[in-house]
Parts: sequence; C-alpha cells; structure tokens
Amino acid sequence: MQDDPQKREIDNRRNFSFRLNFFFFITFALFSLLIVRLAVLQFVEGPTLSAEGLRKSTRNDAIAPIRGNIYDSTGYPIAYSTSTQSLYYSIQPGKGFDVKAEETAKQLEAIFKELGDPEKTMTFDDIIWQMDLGFTRNIISTPRRIKSGLSKEEVAYFMENRTTFTGVDIMEESVRNYDTSSIAVQLVGYLKKYKGVRVNNEFYTKKMEEKDPQLKYLEEEEVGLDGLEFMYQDVLRGKNGLKSYPVNNQEQIIGPMQITNPEKGSDLFLTINKNVQLHTEKSIMSHLEKIRTSPNKYERAPYAQTGFAVAMEVDTGKVVAMASMPDYDPNIWAGGRISPEDYENFGNVLPNGTIRTVYGPYETKAERDQHPSSILPPGSTLKPLSVLIGLNEGLFTPSTVFNDNGLFTYGKKGYETYIRNSQNKSYGPIDGSRAIAHSSNPFMAAMVGDKLFRRGSVNGKSSVEIWDDYMKQFGLGVSTESGLPNEIRGVIEYFHEAEVGSPQSALIQASFGQQGRYTALQLVQYTAMLANRGNRMKPQFVNEIKDSDGNLVEGYTPVVLNSIDIPEAYWKEIETGMEKVSVQGFEDFGHEFRRKTGTSEQDVSKRRAENAVFIAYAPADNPKLAVAVVIPDGGFGGYGAAPIARQIFDAYDAEFGLAGTPNKALAAKLFGAAAGGNAATGTGGEETNVAGTDQPAGNEQ
Repeated sequence: MQDDPQKREIDNRRNFSFRLNFFFFITFALFSLLIVRLAVLQFVEGPTLSAEGLRKSTRNDAIAPIRGNIYDSTGYPIAYSTSTQSLYYSIQPGKGFDVKAEETAKQLEAIFKELGDPEKTMTFDDIIWQMDLGFTRNIISTPRRIKSGLSKEEVAYFMENRTTFTGVDIMEESVRNYDTSSIAVQLVGYLKKYKGVRVNNEFYTKKMEEKDPQLKYLEEEEVGLDGLEFMYQDVLRGKNGLKSYPVNNQEQIIGPMQITNPEKGSDLFLTINKNVQLHTEKSIMSHLEKIRTSPNKYERAPYAQTGFAVAMEVDTGKVVAMASMPDYDPNIWAGGRISPEDYENFGNVLPNGTIRTVYGPYETKAERDQHPSSILPPGSTLKPLSVLIGLNEGLFTPSTVFNDNGLFTYGKKGYETYIRNSQNKSYGPIDGSRAIAHSSNPFMAAMVGDKLFRRGSVNGKSSVEIWDDYMKQFGLGVSTESGLPNEIRGVIEYFHEAEVGSPQSALIQASFGQQGRYTALQLVQYTAMLANRGNRMKPQFVNEIKDSDGNLVEGYTPVVLNSIDIPEAYWKEIETGMEKVSVQGFEDFGHEFRRKTGTSEQDVSKRRAENAVFIAYAPADNPKLAVAVVIPDGGFGGYGAAPIARQIFDAYDAEFGLAGTPNKALAAKLFGAAAGGNAATGTGGEETNVAGTDQPAGNEQ
C-alpha cells in the first residue's frame, strides 16, 4: 500500500497543533502557579518576611533590668537598687577598627582625668582592657562597659559631644546596695555576674535557652546566688530594655536608635523585722564575748566563736529574726564579685549557719576539725518530745513514777554503758514533767529509749523506725520546706548506731538528744510545734510581693505542713515540766513562758565539745513566738544560749507585743533613738545550781 503524501501532511499538522497546544497549556499552568506563589508571598507571608528582613537589618542591644528591692516588715530597705550612669563602647567593624579604638581610648583617658572622680581614674591600659579588642570576653556586637558611676560633668560632656565619639553611649544602669547595718545578710544573700555562674548553676544554665530578648540574661548582669536574692530571682529580676539600631550588612549603624525602657522587678516585703533582727545579732556577739572570758565556771566557754538563732511566730510560721553570727557587710559583693582579700577574711561566714554547716573563723582545716559546726545535737532540748513519745506510745502514763538514782546501765555484763545526770545528781521519784524540769538522763534512757527498744516492732515497724517517724513529724531530719537554697535536712545517726552498735544503744542515746544533728531553723520549727500542740508550720520569710507600682502581686498565707494528734493530757505533762526548767537571764521576764535548756556533746579532735542549746516559747498560755538558739562550744545551754533568747523575746515584745500590744517603754530601753542601737549583753540574774539548770547529755564509761 503506497503512502499518501497528502494524508501524511494532514497528520503532521494535526500532531504539531496538539504539541503546540500542550506546550501553551503547560506554560500557562506554570505561569499561573508562579502568579499564585507571588500572591502568597506578598499577601500571606509578606508581613513575616518583612519582619525577618527588618530583624536582620536591626541590632538589638539589651539594657539590663532594674532589680526589685527587699524591705523588712516595716518597709525599711535592706537591699535596694539605685541608678548610675555608665559609658559603653561598641566596636565599629571595618579595617583599622583597633586603631580607631585606641584613639578613642586616649580621648576617654583625658576626659576621665579632667572631669571624673579622682578615685575612679582610669588609665589608657584600663580602658583598652575594658574594650576587649581581642574578643576574649565578648563577641563583636556586644557593647563593652568602660566605666560605671560617671560624674555629672562626664555625663554632660559626652551628651554634648556625642557626635565626636563614634560607638560611645551613655547608659543608665541598676546598682545593688545593701544596708550597712548588715540586716540578716546570709538570709538576704548576694549577687554575682551571670557570666560567672551560668555554667555551674543548673538554674542559670537553663536561662541560656531563653529566646525572648526581654528575658534573655546578659553576660554582665548581676544575679542572685544565695538566700532570698536567689530564691526569688525571677520575681526580683524584671525585664530587659532594648536599644535598637538600624545597621547595614557590615554591622555599621545607619540610623537613629529606638529605646524600650527596662521593667523594674517586683519588691519583697519580708517577715524579718529590722529592730528584732539587729538586736538578735548584737546580743549574740556581745554574749559570745562575755562567755569566752566569764569568771563563772558554769558560764565560761573559751572556745565559743559562733552563734545562731531563729525566732518564728508560732501560729503563722513567719520568721522575724534569723541570725548567723559573725556576719559581714554584703557590700563586699558590689559589682557582682568579691575580692580575694575579702573572700579570705569573710569566706567562713558567707553561708547561713541557721540552715547549713558553718564553722568558726578558723584558718586551717586541722584547726576547724577541733571545733563543732553549726549543725548540732539538740541535747536535752529534745526531752519534751522524748517524754511525749513515751506517753503517746503507752510506755508510761502521766502518773507513772520513776526512781532516778542518778544512774542507768545497759549493755552486756562487763561492757556496760552508764548514763548519768550532770554532776552525778539523783532526783529520786519523778514523773515525766519533773524529768523534763530536772533534765533527767536516766529517766529518758529507762522509760523511753530502753522501753521502746524492749517493746519491739509494731505493725511491721521496728522501734528505731517508730522513733524516726516522730522525729520527722516534728521536723527533725527532714526539710523545713522553707525553700531557702542549700538548706540541709540535718544528720540522722540513730540508724547507723543501730547497725554498728545496737538498736538499744541507738534509742537510749537518742532519747536524751544525741544520735542526730539539726539546724537552728529545724529546732525553732520543732519548738513552734510544741507551742501550738502539733502543727508543723512552714517557715516563711516574705509577707508580700508588690510590683514597681505598689500593686499587690502575692500575699502571705500560713501553711501547715503536717499535724499530729496527741491527747491533751500528754501536752499538759510536758508543758508543766517546761515551765519549771531553771534558766539564766529570765529573772525579771514579765511573761509566763516554757523552755528547755540543752548541752549537747560532740567528740572533736582530741576533746569533747559541749554545745549550748536553748528553745523556748512565750507567752505560755497563748504562745506568740518560738525561739531557738545554738552556740557551738558554748557550754551549758542555760548560760551559753538562754540569755540570748531572752533578748530576742524582749525585742519582739518591744516591736509587736507578746501580749498583743507593743511595749513602748521596752522599745525605748532596747533601741533608743536609733533602732537597734543599744542591744543588751544578755546577762542577768544570780547564779543557780547548774544541776537544775541544764544536763550535759553524755555517756560516761
């Protein structure tokens, strides 16, 4: 069959037409997609892309936030921020930037010398170091702070000649100040540079992930590192301000800046009262000096170097005084760092000894090991709880009489351990309340520790576990839940003694205040629980949080951590005993009060240290305030610690009133014209027989 040329031509034209139409269709479709995409870019994604483009062409320099203030309960400023003018230098990228910077440094040196404070003079080398031209401390876009605390003349000069100094800016900054009278300094805490703590502190390490420019931490920013400054860091900090500059692709500023002012952080109003706190601090220091050189053999404590006290309201948990002495001037942290000289002089007193381990001002570890720390056995101050446990566990009753002949013995024959009273006193027939009043060690050992051991397990719990349950319910060996950073839970030793010695030995020694070491804050929480008959209150340090405009952000609510239900008759038994404890310093006290002295013992190096411990609450029938005082190496609690507690009660009575109304006459006597200016020495009363005052809680072989 022959090919028809005409037909073939028609087929070719038809195929060409199809291909041409298909090409135009594809082209039309592609152009349509392109038009749609352009529309999406312009109308949908346009604003976002525009903002991104603006961000890339804008440099945001953060302005450090203004930190909130910390006030005492009356509104007196303890820690506060003030403004200062600082000079910053921003490196201008480009060839020869270092030469230009050096020229600027020479000009600045001359101006600082002519117009600045002579005490703040900076040399050329000082300025160059601050400029960090080698980028060892900052990246190129970070403004360098050259000088803080500019004089008015310096500020005026730079403002008038701002066009002369390329890259130089004057910035208002916040500086932290602390009251020079050193009010509860370890509780308040201190600040350090963020760049120095961000790596080793988990809290600040997480802040490195922050993306919000107003919340992002700055390298040179000062942040809380201890105490309330750290505990309330997020509340106190505030928000960054921003200085925004339009820049070109070489990071050169090409237009006017825009400023977003920093936001001030919120203010803390503490439960700490300035007058009560300062009187507590001064009373501790004056009494330490007194007992180190006292001619009274019962009072003399030549090794006493440190003292710790906490006063807490019984029904609210508000801490009105917390003293860890000696203390220091917190302004040594000015600028967010401490000098090597100051650290060497004050390093031993920087931590808060009322919540963690602190030693006295000893230069070497060998010397330190010869003295006890701030975490002490409670000694005889535990005896009210010991009697309460014995009663509540049915080991004896309020009418049970024990014959105290001055000695209790336990252990295998030939290896006996002897428990005696102080000075080998014997008290004859006594019940639980009289055992507390006389501080009878044999009563506690025989009627509580030994009986609890011999009764054995109950409901699957060993006798040592039962003891431990009571300790923890009364806040001993557990967190006080105060929230303070680095607070320890104390040291529990009775479980270890039960393993390496015997459960009998552990319980007997624990019954009169050994086999556990606790903080002053734990002891005052325990004391308040005795006072309110079974409610463990959360210690609180902040009454209110207010924003920079004075609006209430957060108020105060008392928190009961746990409660224990014990019959009223048992409470009355220990209260009767606590009312009869002999003690120094309270002879003319105008209120009925309940108390317990203690002398805890510790073997340190080659000697046995005796620590003074004292707990009390007042008034007896309507308790308002609980106080705990511990004096390592302080000797008998009735002499070494009790007079300090008296001064704390007096200060509280003067400010708030133990009977409900402030005692103005007492306030004038204690504080005078300048509040807290005339702390008494903590003496008072005639000597009494130490056997009735206090019992060293130790074993004699």
